[in-house]
Amino acid sequence: MSVTTHTVPARGLNALGDLSEHIVTVLQKNGADISQLGVPPQPEPQDGLWEDVAVPQARARLNMWRNSMEDAAQNEYLAFRFSHLDAEQKPKTLQRWLNSLVEAKKQGARPETLNMIIPGPIGSGKSAALSALGNEAAERGLWTLYVKHATYLTWRRPDSAPHNMKAWEVRKRFVECDLLTLDELCGEMDVTATEFARRETIDLIDARISAGRPTAYTTNLRSRRQPGSQAMGVVDILGERLLSRLEASAHVAKIVGPDRRKPAKPLDW
Repeated sequence: MSVTTHTVPARGLNALGDLSEHIVTVLQKNGADISQLGVPPQPEPQDGLWEDVAVPQARARLNMWRNSMEDAAQNEYLAFRFSHLDAEQKPKTLQRWLNSLVEAKKQGARPETLNMIIPGPIGSGKSAALSALGNEAAERGLWTLYVKHATYLTWRRPDSAPHNMKAWEVRKRFVECDLLTLDELCGEMDVTATEFARRETIDLIDARISAGRPTAYTTNLRSRRQPGSQAMGVVDILGERLLSRLEASAHVAKIVGPDRRKPAKPLDW
């Protein structure tokens, strides 16, 4: 009768090369010489990233950005970069602002210009410019998220957020990200605004300002109600105090021009 034997695995610790990236990072921060411990070399930061942003972390942040765009059904905008924008969409202004945000993040400092306000008429290309900004920011290692204002308000209601998120998780995510791109600020509120919408909007914006986290906004509304018009301005919805705080550290990049989505030839219905 033959006897089959099996090699018993050696008892002891796993090879250091099998350790998680988190443990490797902890060892490095505590002065361990990783090359002497048999751990394979870790990937270097990619172009545009700074030293404190590891490649795996940057990839995770990029995926979070893409997921936020997909949740908003804005997949077609993922291809946009500053090079795709025309002069009216202020690509140079957005590029300079992004550079200042990355530099502030490197230094752990509060950005000098905290908010970018991108107003303009419907169809002028605001969302494309905002998406290009988000795409570029995510590729440079900033934790960037996209959401439409009306969508955020919907998700803040019980059992309304995607991915089984709780309402408090929605707020936490959009308050704590490095850069929030908030599309269509006060959209559909130019005539009336509910107390819930007003309260949630003020809470989100005020929390980000207080924490020194930058936000880019697009809006079809004027800052204030115009004489002879029934349409509300942003100040009528958010209040003078909050708008004053927002404007105190903001740059306005107004986009003008015809409706880019309007057909070249009017349709006959």
